[in-house]
Amino acid sequence: MKNLNFLGFAAFVIIAAACGQQKEGTDAEVSEAKEVTEVGTSESFSINKEESKITWIGSKPTGKHNGIIPIASGDIAVEDNQVVGGTIVINVAEIDNEDLKEDADSHGKLVGHLKSEDFFDTQNHPTAEFVITSVKPYSKEDSVKVKEEFDTQYKPASAKEHMVASPTHKVTGNLTMRGKSLSISFPANVQVQGDKVTAKAKFNIDRTLWGLQYNNEADVVDKAKDKFIYNTVNVGFDIVAGN
Repeated sequence: MKNLNFLGFAAFVIIAAACGQQKEGTDAEVSEAKEVTEVGTSESFSINKEESKITWIGSKPTGKHNGIIPIASGDIAVEDNQVVGGTIVINVAEIDNEDLKEDADSHGKLVGHLKSEDFFDTQNHPTAEFVITSVKPYSKEDSVKVKEEFDTQYKPASAKEHMVASPTHKVTGNLTMRGKSLSISFPANVQVQGDKVTAKAKFNIDRTLWGLQYNNEADVVDKAKDKFIYNTVNVGFDIVAGN
């Protein structure tokens, strides 16, 4: 098994930085959307929708929720053992919750709320899309900073606590969500064996940058009232592709 310069993927929620800057507390950098270079001769690796998924953990002072978002479709373009392009389409309309599965009423209310205009507005934006623009080896200069969160029992895991072990590459691409496109970069651990490519990444993002403003903690005058949802969301992906 050997490392592969891999596409990388940006999960579903919103990036943690003002445009053009890296914001303290995230390993996902964000800037204006970048130009996508056309891919020449390459080998296409198709995303396995059944084996691939995106995970999320949302936090508030009184608890946490976690779930998954399935992959709708996607492919990775590889040339000379280098990823040179690729696209992943995320099926946001099928976002699901895991921790409330045994409580059908609560589960239905939460999933319905996530699909509403307060969050992902899936009626108007049923999918999100990530298109790769560049990949480079991961280095110590890419290490994350830890954001100081409002201290409660259920505050989000820090970027360093949550990030994937042994990242091999820093991947960059344009993520379009709710009609807005931004360039994001984050570390990933990618391996290739024969005709199979696998990639894992875990990072923190700020949900508000692309419009998920519901109960934004920045609008809370008195956080001690526990009337907010943390802007930081823990995101992960597990991608399997083959040809």
